Amino acid sequence: MTVSGIVPADQMGKALIHEHVFLDWTGADSIRPELWDNAAAFLVTLPKLREMKAFGVETFFECTPNYLGRNPALLRRLADSTGLRIVTNTGYYGAVRNKYLPAHAFTETPEQLAGRWVREYEKGLNDSGIRPGFIKIGVDGDSVLSPLHRKLVQAAALTHLRTGLTIVAHTGPDAPAVQEANILESMGVRLDAWVWTHAQGGTSAQHVALARRGAWISLDGLGWVAPENGDSSGLKKYVQQIVYLKDQGLLHRTLISHDAGWYTHGQPGGGRFQPYTNIFTMLIPALKKQGFTTRDIEQLLVKNPQEAFTIRVRRMEK
Repeated sequence: MTVSGIVPADQMGKALIHEHVFLDWTGADSIRPELWDNAAAFLVTLPKLREMKAFGVETFFECTPNYLGRNPALLRRLADSTGLRIVTNTGYYGAVRNKYLPAHAFTETPEQLAGRWVREYEKGLNDSGIRPGFIKIGVDGDSVLSPLHRKLVQAAALTHLRTGLTIVAHTGPDAPAVQEANILESMGVRLDAWVWTHAQGGTSAQHVALARRGAWISLDGLGWVAPENGDSSGLKKYVQQIVYLKDQGLLHRTLISHDAGWYTHGQPGGGRFQPYTNIFTMLIPALKKQGFTTRDIEQLLVKNPQEAFTIRVRRMEK
C-alpha cells in the first residue's frame, strides 16, 4: 500500500525499507503540522530521492510515525514528482521516554489504540485519503519493556491481525526484541510479520535465534557509517553481521536500509540531510569483497522487502 494506492508486491523492485523524509522533534503535546513548510522540504528532499533512484531504487518506506512528523501530503507530492513508490505508516512511537506519544496513548487500551490504527488503514490518514502500508511502533531499549510499551506491541499485534500490515518496531538491543517477539507470538502473530528494527544494536547470536523463529532482522543504520578510511562508524560491523547471517543460512530473513534523510522542521534549511546512498557506494562493494553475488544483493534489496511487506495476516497455527 503506497501513498499513491495499492500495487502488486511483485512490482516493488529494489526497495529501501527504513528511511525518513521529514521529522518534527517538537513533541506530541505541542506539535503543529500547520506550521510545516512542505514547499521548502520538497525542494530539499527531491534531489536526494532522485540521487537514490539513480541506483535503481523503486520503492521507499518512510518510517516517520504520527506525532513525530508523518507527512503524507509531502510524500504524495514527492511520489508524483519522482515516480517512486513511497509507503507511509500507522502506529505510535514510544521511544525517547514517550515524548512522541499523544495523551490518549497513556490511557487507552490496546484494543482502543488498535482501533485507531485500523481506521487509518481503512479510511486513510486524516482527510488525505492516503492509507498506511505498515505499522510503525517504537520502544525504549531498556532491559524490561514498560507496561506502556508492552501495550504498544499488543496494539500492533491486534492491528496486524485485522489488517495484515507488517509491524516495524524501533527496538535496538536483544532484551526488548525478545520480549516483543514473545508478546507477538502469545497473541497469535507469527514473527514473519515483525521487523526487528535497528537490530544492529543487538548480537549476532540473537539475530540467529529470532530469525530462526521467523523474524526479520533489520540492519538499518547504514546512512550514518563513515567513509572506509578508519571505518569509525561501523561499516565493518554491518558487513560482519550480514556475512554471519548468510553463513547461518539466514540471508532470506535479513533487511538493510539507511535510516537516513531528513528535513527537520524548525532548523534552517531543514538541517543536515544524510543521503540515501551508502548501501550502493559502500556496503555493496564491501559485501562483494566477501563473495556476495548479484543474487545475494537481490535477495537483500528486492526479494526480502517484497516478502516482508506483502499485506497478509500471518497468524500462529493453533
